[in-house]
Amino acid sequence: VDCGINYVRVNSVTPVSERGNHRMPRSSWASYMTNSPTVIVMIGLPARGKTYISKKLTRYLNWIGVPTKVFNLGVYRREAVRAYKSYDFFRHDNEEAMKIRKQCALVALQDVKAYLTEEGGQIAVFDATNTTRERRDLIQDFVKENAFKVKLYEVKVSSPDYPERHRERVMDDFLKRIECYKVTYQPLDPDDYDKDLSFIKVINVGQRFLVNRVQDYIQSKIVYYLMNIHVHSHSIYLCRHGESKHNVEGRIGGDSELSPRGKQFAHALRDFIDEHKLSDLKVWTSQLRRTIQTAEELGVPYEQWKILNEIDAGVCEEMTYEMIQETFPEEFALRDQDKYHYRYPGGESYQDLVQRLEPVIMELERQGNVLVICHQAVMRCLLAYFLDKGAEDLPYMKCPLHTILKLTPVAYGCKVEMFYLNVEAVNTHRDRPLVSCSEMSGKENHIAAQDSTLIHRRNSYTPLSSHDQVKRPRLYSAGNQPWLPLAPTPSALMPEERQSQVSEIVKGSPSKSRRLSVIGPTTVVIMCLAFSHLSFGSS
Repeated sequence: VDCGINYVRVNSVTPVSERGNHRMPRSSWASYMTNSPTVIVMIGLPARGKTYISKKLTRYLNWIGVPTKVFNLGVYRREAVRAYKSYDFFRHDNEEAMKIRKQCALVALQDVKAYLTEEGGQIAVFDATNTTRERRDLIQDFVKENAFKVKLYEVKVSSPDYPERHRERVMDDFLKRIECYKVTYQPLDPDDYDKDLSFIKVINVGQRFLVNRVQDYIQSKIVYYLMNIHVHSHSIYLCRHGESKHNVEGRIGGDSELSPRGKQFAHALRDFIDEHKLSDLKVWTSQLRRTIQTAEELGVPYEQWKILNEIDAGVCEEMTYEMIQETFPEEFALRDQDKYHYRYPGGESYQDLVQRLEPVIMELERQGNVLVICHQAVMRCLLAYFLDKGAEDLPYMKCPLHTILKLTPVAYGCKVEMFYLNVEAVNTHRDRPLVSCSEMSGKENHIAAQDSTLIHRRNSYTPLSSHDQVKRPRLYSAGNQPWLPLAPTPSALMPEERQSQVSEIVKGSPSKSRRLSVIGPTTVVIMCLAFSHLSFGSS
């Protein structure tokens, strides 16, 4: 095919939807986020950070439970034209090249349709320049035809188009390529042509925003996230508290103090900070004693976050896994079936924890260097966000005691460095169960096959947990003040002595009737904010 000056080989592009018969079942628990599938369309010249924002936004949406996928048009183009030669391929007067680029866009849109209608997707991010009204109108027609929602985002020098080529030649060719796009670039017109569209215009990678016609909850979530991410050089240090007395005893939850080895780790952590000269480091902890005692040894100011408290195990707090299996065999079996969605009676699930930790993610995106001293489940959730891990893998990520993870955001991902401080500790990791339902005991198999209402009551397929971000005192702990009764728990799930304790607390309450507070829909206030940070390419 003649593309101007150079001859290139053109390969056929097969839609992803036709490359295999693998189909991801539509999610039954994430659909509450969106009324209908949404297509996010990126707009802008090259080197403006579109792919960076696309990948980061996709990682966030998947983390909060909304199945999202990026469709990068450059990938389709490179598959069709594998021998890229120069910027002439992007000239608007190169008719053959324009046909190839349009065909690639149509194939990508076919894959978008397959993902949203057959593979369980909720949001598709169409990552391309989309600089002309003709291309954007084509996408609008596609969206209307398939009853999708659409949101437009108008916003490297590394590129897959330039492998192992001289830097000066690469720069020259890339700048000429941008000039080719500038000739036909038609920015969004919020006052006339595009006034009825839903879009957000990001100027200088977050210095200014223009938001137009936000249509639903998920779009407001996206705007909220984009207004919080900053592009700046920083590192995030994650570690668990020092080994606690409960860790030594194999108990989960609770609020125990550090063991002797845990105190030794706190000293080693202080030496680590001094050795790496982390003078500008912010330190965050939970409000549980084991993280506070770890931070106290550092000799620096630190902030206590309620939402960094460990996952609430409800009636299973301060029990060992052996005790849980013996006392609550039904719960033990259900948790092994789906650890991410399973919710402890009177406690939380990993999905609840992800929702609780969302403000922490927003702050980590805005801050400089931060050390977060937290807990195993909390650290797993934070790591899953930065490393783009799914719900199946999140509850089984290894976060050993007395180990520091340094996370440094890079162009399209996150660099991870691990530091073991050479202080021994118990292993609190519990591997993914390998026993299938057919290999369960008769009792466990019967429990797992019981009425689905039990499973749905225990699993957090919808965000039913309280938005209260304070870890509640255990209902039957000595010295705790009476608390609002937990959700009704079947008598079979609670020992008799604990039933009597709950009964006494309820009888001793000052009021015989209690009103449950209902938290209404989240209200998102959209504001235009100005920030100072690094930007991609030219303004």
